[in-house]
Amino acid sequence: MYEDLERPPLRARQLARALAPDGWRVEVLATASSTNAVVAERARAGEPAGLVVVAETQTAGRGRLDRSWVSPPRAGLTCSALVRPDLSPAQWPWLPLLTGLAVATALTGRAEVEAVLKWPNDVLVGGRKVCGVLVEVAQPGAAVLGVGLNVTTRADELPTAEATSLALAGAVTTDRGVLLRALLRALTTALEDVDAARTAYRSRCATIGTEVRVELPGGRSVRGTAEQVDDGGRLVVDGTAYGVGDVVHLRPVQPG
Repeated sequence: MYEDLERPPLRARQLARALAPDGWRVEVLATASSTNAVVAERARAGEPAGLVVVAETQTAGRGRLDRSWVSPPRAGLTCSALVRPDLSPAQWPWLPLLTGLAVATALTGRAEVEAVLKWPNDVLVGGRKVCGVLVEVAQPGAAVLGVGLNVTTRADELPTAEATSLALAGAVTTDRGVLLRALLRALTTALEDVDAARTAYRSRCATIGTEVRVELPGGRSVRGTAEQVDDGGRLVVDGTAYGVGDVVHLRPVQPG
């Protein structure tokens, strides 16, 4: 029996039945060190595309740039999906961005919060980070799309003041099953039409048109105006394209 009534467990069988027609095979684990690691291991063993592993508790979650994070049990939606997409080499760098787009689309549609994107794949609500994405190549042709979404995380449980959760943002639902279904269906749509999804990403990306500081590997940083996201998924700042880096918005993100 779970103790926190505001954080019920996921209904694994219902999720599996609901998402099977969409080609997703959902497995819910009570605990995992990292859902990305679990799915990557299965991918290397020959698992076909469509596997989704959700952890009620993740003990050694990993984010971009080898950052680690831990979410309280059942407070978030922590999941990883295995895809083997039929994409050109030029489209593969878009996988993290399109995963972020799928999250933002799901949150706007089901949670009814104004979710926008910070390049490359952070999802913001009210200018604060509600979700992070980590995409890893498990083997040639196979990618693991990892999502860590704060759902009912309380203010004193958040890692930084720049983070938020759906509950804190006033979402109309914090039902993680509803959110997972919406997320995976939005991801299917994005992967089926990458050109349309890239257009949708750009329209939802709050970084474009914003004054930014891009913190680059090696400790260097640049400042300027984020002009666009190019066809390779890179952020163009004052005419120069950057494929990797942490972005800091130098003025508040405006909703809408």
